[in-house]
Amino acid sequence: MGAGLRGTGYARRIRDATRGRVVAVAEPDRWRRERFAAEHAIPPDRAFASWTDLRDAGRLADGAIIATQDAEHAEPAVRLAGRGYHILLEKPMATTEADAERVVTAAERAGTMLAVCHVLRYTPYTRRIRSLLSEGRIGTPINVQHLEPVGWWHHAHSYVRGNWRREDASGPMLMTKSVHDIDWIIHVLGERPSRVGSFGRLSHFRPENRPEGAADRCLDCAIEDGCPYSAKRLYLSRLGAPGQEVWPVSAITHDFTERGVIAALRDGPYGRCVYACDNDVVDHQVVSMEFPAGATATFTMVAFSPYAQRQTRIFGTAGCLEGDGVRITLRDFATGEVETLESTRQGPDGRHDAADEALADAFVEALASGDPAPLLSDGRESLDSHRVVWAAERARHAGSVVDIALPEGLPPQPPARGIATP
Repeated sequence: MGAGLRGTGYARRIRDATRGRVVAVAEPDRWRRERFAAEHAIPPDRAFASWTDLRDAGRLADGAIIATQDAEHAEPAVRLAGRGYHILLEKPMATTEADAERVVTAAERAGTMLAVCHVLRYTPYTRRIRSLLSEGRIGTPINVQHLEPVGWWHHAHSYVRGNWRREDASGPMLMTKSVHDIDWIIHVLGERPSRVGSFGRLSHFRPENRPEGAADRCLDCAIEDGCPYSAKRLYLSRLGAPGQEVWPVSAITHDFTERGVIAALRDGPYGRCVYACDNDVVDHQVVSMEFPAGATATFTMVAFSPYAQRQTRIFGTAGCLEGDGVRITLRDFATGEVETLESTRQGPDGRHDAADEALADAFVEALASGDPAPLLSDGRESLDSHRVVWAAERARHAGSVVDIALPEGLPPQPPARGIATP
């Protein structure tokens, strides 16, 4: 369900590298739907214009990948779980806490597997860090500092002009972009935080920061050439670049020519001045967390950076490590030894292509074997990560520290699993 970038990528991996077959698609965009159906030899009666049409067709497969827009994650997940589908669900699992709980409850009642696409869990880099911690290489973890450099142009594309620019249409930035990172911190430390606080706001992409002489659209702007957020420069410079026509250009047009891009910028949302949009999500945010075992963590998301891999420092009682998504530098306090370790690169800049592939592989293997073990999270774990994000947002809006507790109506969760070697 959903034949955009994420759904298409998972489907191609399943077709090319697993025992799985893609047998149906639901996608409202006719061009995407027909392209997807042709690529996977899906007959017309299995290519649906909406997820409800696919639902009404009965159970067509063992599993379903839900890669629709954020506001259409929860209902398909609930309905398809009820029909016996095992589900791979794009993040966020829902746009409200109540709907996320509905998704988990529906999967548990149906006895179906539910995995949310926490792709950062599947990188060799993450596995290596968890292994180092489980081996006691830095002693007991005491503090984590984790940075997500979103990238100035990426933020302008997705969170100022794009589909995730407004909380009422999708959700807060911390959920739509950075639930990945909150989940990663929980996964690495092996427990969820008990208290959380947060600060952040929309500081720059506001009408009052509009430069003198700027037009409402980049194509009409006399100062566009010197603007770091020029839509004309961003999208035209991607034409012909390997991999970059797929994203971000495919988000604005199906016509990968200069004429097609110009037409999209003339009439569509991606050609607007970043200071003349209807965006309201934050462009920087800090989250502070305290964990039951005593560790603390801080997460920083910032728009004003290169588009790059996450960066992390973990400080322990016997050593510390620093990583950039590829390379890990480990320092032993007793010996003074500094060791540099490499993990397999996940893709250029901030992309996580190989992790997406590993997740698709794991989902198909779980379907084939009937064993959820290849999946590195379940519905309850994802609900925990999402709940931390909602708590952080409550803290940010209230200017307070929020205790994280189970909501009424859900049974207690088993104790958090300790760090284990993958």
